[in-house]
Amino acid sequence: MLKINLALLIAAVSTTAIADELRPWEVEVELGAIATSGNTEATSVHGKIDAKQNLTKFRNQYIVSSLFKKDEVVQDDNTKTKEKTADKYLISAKSAYLLEDETKKGDKSSYLFGFASYTHDKFGAYKTYETVALGYGDWLYSNDTINWFVEGGPGYFRGEKVVETGDANEPYIFETEKGALLRVATEFEWKFSQTATFKQIVSVESGSDNTRILSETSVAASITNAMQMKVGYALASDSKVAPGKEKTDTITSATLVYKF
Repeated sequence: MLKINLALLIAAVSTTAIADELRPWEVEVELGAIATSGNTEATSVHGKIDAKQNLTKFRNQYIVSSLFKKDEVVQDDNTKTKEKTADKYLISAKSAYLLEDETKKGDKSSYLFGFASYTHDKFGAYKTYETVALGYGDWLYSNDTINWFVEGGPGYFRGEKVVETGDANEPYIFETEKGALLRVATEFEWKFSQTATFKQIVSVESGSDNTRILSETSVAASITNAMQMKVGYALASDSKVAPGKEKTDTITSATLVYKF
């Protein structure tokens, strides 16, 4: 059901885009990869697409990110095989309707928003996690170097939670959780030099069954007008997980970002 809601949200945003006068897109494509061989063999790939669409009364954002990793694992008979140890992707869409005329206000406008996301994590505490939310957002501070907003509102989630480890044929046993939640998110961006930017993004989704915290901290430095080098630290934490599962997953990355 939430996948259908996500599709409907994206379709509604696309319809609105036709009605409004189009403005430029802001798109960032991010990619990082590491491969090692010899005594230790491992391969990891991290990618992300962040597309922002600026319309007359709407600000829309679409994000697709993925993480793939294979490591060399020693078996019981001392043989070595390469096994997948991370396989995760996230898709999200947000549409914000501006409540004020930015050209008259001379600042960022408060807004009403609709948000939907879908996460698939083969090795995580939740195999799938789907969220939809509606709410209100506003800018706490905005100038040429600092932009900071906060938003929040009610929503609904559905997740396939790992409850215990099964056998070789069925490695995990899942339980479906669903219910209402409260989602609060904030983003702080600081351009502390002409070529470097610090960014902190945090969201908290709290429901009766689980509270999920997502955080991304990054510093990006420009190489050219269109290319950046980015170092980031991402965290995903769930309050209730099955025995043997960690509550918090982290990703430390160094990636190239192409902006157009």
